[in-house]
Amino acid sequence: MDSDVKGDVIVVGGGVIGLTTAVLLAERGRRVRVWTREPVERTTSAVAGALWWPYRIEPEASARRWALHSLDVYEELAEHPEITGVRMVEGVLGETDLDETDSWAAARLPGLRAATAAEYAGTGLWARLPLIDMSTHLPWLRERLVKAGGSVEERTVSAFAEAEAPVVVNCTGLGARELVPDESVRPLRGQLVVVENPGISTWLVSKDASGEMAYLFPQPGRLVLGGTAEQDVWSLRPDPAVAEAIVRRCAALRPEIAGARILEHRVGLRPVRDAVRLDRELLPDGRVLVHNYGHGGAGVTVAWGCAQEAAGLACPAASG
Repeated sequence: MDSDVKGDVIVVGGGVIGLTTAVLLAERGRRVRVWTREPVERTTSAVAGALWWPYRIEPEASARRWALHSLDVYEELAEHPEITGVRMVEGVLGETDLDETDSWAAARLPGLRAATAAEYAGTGLWARLPLIDMSTHLPWLRERLVKAGGSVEERTVSAFAEAEAPVVVNCTGLGARELVPDESVRPLRGQLVVVENPGISTWLVSKDASGEMAYLFPQPGRLVLGGTAEQDVWSLRPDPAVAEAIVRRCAALRPEIAGARILEHRVGLRPVRDAVRLDRELLPDGRVLVHNYGHGGAGVTVAWGCAQEAAGLACPAASG
């Protein structure tokens, strides 16, 4: 194979997992091409509310390690929020007790404390966490990749054999269901409502008595309201009744939301799996295939930690 023509690494998938993995490989000297079915701005990652916090992800020990490494990166990126889209923002994790939180959280997040009655009506944790504006962060990742010599191409891949490179990294998320194929990857549908921000500066994640979740994330110029978690639902069409319920639940927490003008409706399919698949195999022709998918709703939270591990599996000599 002519490496000058084919390139060193092809990363399949242009969401946050694929882009972060590609960035690390490119910055370690590999020539990287990202193949993405959708433009970066239209991937599932673009829909994410994007608060850093480990959410429904296994294996637990690995997820914690990946998340903490990602936290280190996000704290650095938050020094330039207007460029990277990453800000450190305070808020409340509702229905969460300090005594029930893993010891790593208290050790790594020194400001973590029980929320006061004025901050939240129920039991909750006050925390200062990375909140990522994906409309800025994803294009920034793409630009960082290009600056490191990489490229992004829009193309659909139906088989890994099409990716003629010595190393292929599979970051296809839900697409892995057919591409691998891996039927254990399933959609967890999330619907969001974007409204004009009536002056809310802190985020909030909550569950009501029936178990329905509500969250609100203040992003530049808007407020993102959620949400839903519907297992095995494939529809990308916003449901008006669901949208009304989301606004109603959020307005019950912050009444000023009730009159906010709706700007946009969003739907994304989180690629859930019993456990993240992050491993390496050899293809029949001897090429390396690294899998990095199945992150569910925690892709942003673990992206940099998973990228570090995937880059080491893809190119061990470049894993420093």
